Amino acid sequence: MLEKLSIGTDIVKINRFRKLPYIKNKKFYNKIFTKSEITYCIKYKDPYPHFAVRFAGKEAVIKSIKNKIEMKDIEISHKKSKPFIKILKKNSFMFHISLSHDGEYAIAMIISEKKLN
Repeated sequence: MLEKLSIGTDIVKINRFRKLPYIKNKKFYNKIFTKSEITYCIKYKDPYPHFAVRFAGKEAVIKSIKNKIEMKDIEISHKKSKPFIKILKKNSFMFHISLSHDGEYAIAMIISEKKLN
C-alpha cells in the first residue's frame, strides 16, 4: 500500500513555561501533558526545557497529521534516550521525531506516515 508522508515542525520559547511554574500551575500542565511526561520533566532541576520541547513535539504532531486530536492524547517518551511518540487513542500513523532545546528555544520536527488503503 502507498503511504502518505507529512511533516510538522514547531518552535517554542522555553520562558513561556518558566513563567508558569509547575508547582503553581498543575492544572495547566495536567491539561497538556500525561502523567508520565510530567514525571519525566519534573525529575530535572530545570524541567522547563523538557516541558517546552514536549509541547513543541505535540504541536508538530498535530500539524503533521492534520486531524483533530487533544494534546493530552499525544505522549512523548524516550527509549534508550531516543524520543518516540505514542498516540493514546486509535491511531493509523507512524512517527519519526527529532527534538532539541538550547538556550531560549525548544524545537521539534515530525515526519508522520499513514498507510493508505
